[in-house]
Amino acid sequence: MAKIVIDPITRVEGHMKVEAVVEGGVVREARSSGMMYRGLENILKERDPRDAARIMQRICGVCPTSHGLTAAYALDEVYGVNGSITDNGRILRNLIQGANFVQSHILHFYHLAALDYVDVTALADYGGDDPGLKKVREFIGRGALGPFMPRYEGDYRLTKAENRQAVGSYVKALDLRRLAHEAVAIFGGKMPHNMSIVAGGVTATPSVDKMTSFLWKIDQLIDFIDGHYLPDVLMVAGRYSDYFGIGVGCKQFMSFGCFDLDSNPDLTKRKRWLPQGIVGADLKLRPLDPTKITEDVQSSWFRDNGPVHPYDGETVPDRDKAGAYSWIKSPRYDGQVMEVGPLARMLAGYANGDTEIQSMVNGVLAHFGAGPSALFSTLGRHAARAIECKLVAQKLKNWVLELKPGEPTFTDFPLEVTNRGMGLHEAPRGALGHWLDVQGGKVKNYQAVVPTTWNAGPMDTKGQPGPMEQSLIGTKVKDEKNPFELVRIVRAYDPCLSCAVHVVTPKGEDLGRFVVAAQ
Repeated sequence: MAKIVIDPITRVEGHMKVEAVVEGGVVREARSSGMMYRGLENILKERDPRDAARIMQRICGVCPTSHGLTAAYALDEVYGVNGSITDNGRILRNLIQGANFVQSHILHFYHLAALDYVDVTALADYGGDDPGLKKVREFIGRGALGPFMPRYEGDYRLTKAENRQAVGSYVKALDLRRLAHEAVAIFGGKMPHNMSIVAGGVTATPSVDKMTSFLWKIDQLIDFIDGHYLPDVLMVAGRYSDYFGIGVGCKQFMSFGCFDLDSNPDLTKRKRWLPQGIVGADLKLRPLDPTKITEDVQSSWFRDNGPVHPYDGETVPDRDKAGAYSWIKSPRYDGQVMEVGPLARMLAGYANGDTEIQSMVNGVLAHFGAGPSALFSTLGRHAARAIECKLVAQKLKNWVLELKPGEPTFTDFPLEVTNRGMGLHEAPRGALGHWLDVQGGKVKNYQAVVPTTWNAGPMDTKGQPGPMEQSLIGTKVKDEKNPFELVRIVRAYDPCLSCAVHVVTPKGEDLGRFVVAAQ
């Protein structure tokens, strides 16, 4: 028996540790740990609630639009304008969020996950004229492989030509990510941490020039997705098809839904392009009841007050708590473990009868002669993210043309309120909820339950491991000193520890260890 400790996991957002007990070459137990203290919500107490749309974006620099928008949804309810968002305000929110989705998905595949499968050393003897590939070749020649090394070795299956194709896309993706950021900034004011999403709508106003500029950038992004992203994902999947059966997880999925098509004041009834609901292995969509959401801190370094709804949640650290091993909490839906993310959203859309989603998902499965169960896997998560990226980009082209220059984008409201508000939305990495309690115009309590909290949370009071932990258990590890299988599974979730944990502890943590200890 051996205990594998990977600390930190690299090429993820933030500081994450994974421990796995391996017996007979198979993971028998797994622990996922967030190694930073979460406390940003406490900053909002006694502040003007409107600050939430700005401050909560600081949870994460990769998906700040998601936090700003979800905070705005909660504020819409607090101020009583959740049913009167103008069409322009609704569409502009979708455009800002959608452009960030596209950027985040491109970032994840190329600059975080692809290097688990792509061997950059294949460019050592590259003699072509592509400037990006020539630059990578120069790095290799000087031994300066900073973005690409260190890495786990031993399982690179792409041909030399395929590796060169993928590295070329990696380099091009840097420019395309910048382009997507620029698209966000057209209506968001800047990126990261846009300024225009507020309670009541958006402060930006559409114009023909802005609409044209946005459309031009999205067209270029679509060309990249069609010509590089989707083909590269299929290429990798073809060489690593066994990963359609690795990293299965809990087979229970949850989506809060995103991209509003109306302004129904009840978020559980609001029509959204990507629907809300619960999906199991039977691929049937069941309705969501937000009152069934709880957070458990049995294995988290927080004061324990039992599984509670976020409205009643608290963020009180207890670093010396016995049995705890993570700063991440353990959210549950009706007491059950739920996976969230692009796979959950694509499954919800598929189960809801969206013909575009069904066509693309079925096409990918047919390409590999696979059935729906192949989606519940490491490669299934990558494929779902790529499919969603293409579909979102196409929707952005349609939505920007629905804007009406000269019409309002914001609905005003009174400031002195005592009320509670809930924001349910989706970040690129999955279901995102913000809950706040406002009394006398000031925030009394604020809680955010983020995607990586759902996916990377630790074991709960019932002894249920989190989704990521369940995905690791049962995995075969070929070489305990080179556990590439484990990091591939983890990175397919696109974990964002910046979202799940917020503020570093004063004493810090013992990071940078990789230990294989025989027991």
